[in-house]
Amino acid sequence: MTTTKTNPGNFFEDFTLGQEILHAIPRTVTEGDVALYIGLTGSRFALPCSDSFAQSIGFPGAPVDDMLAFHLIFGRTVADVSLNAIANLGYAVCRFGAPLYPGDTIIAQSKVIGLKENSNHETGIVYVHSIGRNQAGDVVLDFVRWVMVRKRDRVASAPLASVPDLPAALDIADLDVPGELDLAAYDDELAGSPHLWDDYEVGEKIDHVDGMTLEESDHMIATRLYQNNAKVHFNQHAERQGRFGRRLIYGGHIISLARALSFNGLANAFKIAAINGGRHVNPCFAGDTVYAWSEVLEKVILPGREDVGALRLRTIATKDQPCDAFPGADATGKYPDCVVLDLDYTVLMKRRG
Repeated sequence: MTTTKTNPGNFFEDFTLGQEILHAIPRTVTEGDVALYIGLTGSRFALPCSDSFAQSIGFPGAPVDDMLAFHLIFGRTVADVSLNAIANLGYAVCRFGAPLYPGDTIIAQSKVIGLKENSNHETGIVYVHSIGRNQAGDVVLDFVRWVMVRKRDRVASAPLASVPDLPAALDIADLDVPGELDLAAYDDELAGSPHLWDDYEVGEKIDHVDGMTLEESDHMIATRLYQNNAKVHFNQHAERQGRFGRRLIYGGHIISLARALSFNGLANAFKIAAINGGRHVNPCFAGDTVYAWSEVLEKVILPGREDVGALRLRTIATKDQPCDAFPGADATGKYPDCVVLDLDYTVLMKRRG
């Protein structure tokens, strides 16, 4: 007797508008996760690296790096949302909430908020609103993403197209500034740069200079760390028959590398408050070298806070192309092949007061 107890993952026609999904596998975050994340990205921001630094500005200890928190929560959603994805396409209105600490346990749930079949009738775009919470029920991360998912059957009927209307940026009033944050004793020398919020100007462009070459081991360890089991990232046997003939680098890993590289020029951007929008423009593969540059889009004074301000940034990541010429989209919105990521996000940074 043959029975089927395995999960093949959801295809496009399995999703319905308004569908709610509680994702399996809660995850307790450990110090080992934190150390491995640094080993994978080389990230050097002081807050998630040092208990004593974190305690000097009001935290009980070093919180988990914001992007590690993002990936761990994202990873909860993959088996239900993007196991059969061709590509993760973008993000919007991503708000970082309660800090995550080693020892905390995260759980995630999602709601389908948009569906659109592609013209080839072989794939469709699924929009989901996902929320990750800690063991106390506090929201750690609240975000929207959209993903291109295969259809099981090309001739299967598709729902009427419904694409959510998403804002260009998270409203300042919705930014979560930790109540315990007190920057009176913030040490910019220990943080790695003398340049604070006051020293940046709208329109300023920063070439982060450094590059990091991707290895197969990097993204394979990363996807396993996050329990992101999307086939396009880890199954070379299957992907050899795909459109690229090889595994894709998880786009979130590129975000983490761009954030890590941005330390050189933005070292005092100690916390990510929001990801306003983002696009994975072109794929990355092992052997590519990632570079990044950033532009200051907006400087924000936070109500009731004289010690901390927000910078809205646009960070562009490239492959095999240094960023001294600041490559990006042209007047028609077309990107050169070297651009792999266009990310709009908001960070917190100390003000001189």
